[in-house]
Amino acid sequence: MQPNPTGRRSWKGDPNSKDLPLTSVDAIRRDFAFLDDWEDRFRYVLELGRTLEPLSEAAHNGANKVRGCVSQVWLELGDGANAAGERVLHYRGDSDSHLVRGLIAIALALYSDRTVREILSSDAQAFFRELGLEQHLTPQRSNGVRAMIERIRADAAASGSALFPLSASPNPSAFSERFENDA
Repeated sequence: MQPNPTGRRSWKGDPNSKDLPLTSVDAIRRDFAFLDDWEDRFRYVLELGRTLEPLSEAAHNGANKVRGCVSQVWLELGDGANAAGERVLHYRGDSDSHLVRGLIAIALALYSDRTVREILSSDAQAFFRELGLEQHLTPQRSNGVRAMIERIRADAAASGSALFPLSASPNPSAFSERFENDA
């Protein structure tokens, strides 16, 4: 494996490696900047999917299934507390598609183990655009990502935070602007 500018070992050397901490938004951003072309970035997204926390067979159920995705996608919601004692939402996810598993990993890096306020104020569309993913995903995949993000945001809104209602948060759905103009 070759070192990258972040000082971590490169993901390229071992496609079966499970020991790389690839869940940080900042680490994903740095790694995307380090990779030169779309093929390398695509392989990196696939590798991110391999780092997902396992989802039990029992969690592959209708209640956890995300509607609106071409592939099968499941998101399981749990909760916990951060170091400040604030309630955070924890997600685990899975898909029958390797690429979608990677997209789930990116979404969970952005949203999992965050407070309701952090979830509702995050702009997934801007992050996916920054990574250059939006331009490389098919409309069906983009719609699936939007469905995942809307599901996470709906979970956050339903979790009982009256301090930050969904309508007050920026960009309630990821990628919607792009496809409204394509119609």
